[in-house]
Amino acid sequence: MGVAPRRVAALGVRGRRTGRVIWFPVVIAEFDGHDYLVSMLGNNANWVRNVAAADGRAVLRHGTEDPVHLVEVEPDRRAPVLRKYLKVAPGARPHIPVDRNSPSADFERIAANYPVFRIDQHRD
Repeated sequence: MGVAPRRVAALGVRGRRTGRVIWFPVVIAEFDGHDYLVSMLGNNANWVRNVAAADGRAVLRHGTEDPVHLVEVEPDRRAPVLRKYLKVAPGARPHIPVDRNSPSADFERIAANYPVFRIDQHRD
């Protein structure tokens, strides 16, 4: 089973050292009426550090290029999004040490180690 094309996108974030836009493949998870990005590689992934340095400003390429603002979700609110992410992003499963059908408590235990960002429309 692969990822549905409507869930695959490219995230463009200005590099914190070079200032150039760097593109990263991402999978969009929808939960409770909002779209989210998850760092399957954890807190030290380059795109996570670049998003922090860019104050959440990024571009999402999914057919068109749209400026977005990524808002980091607090760890105590990440568990249901992480579960949904593992259901729609099979390539992430080897990187996140919880089965997609595990109880919520298992997701809560690891949530602080896997950043989750809500995708909001760009704001000036």
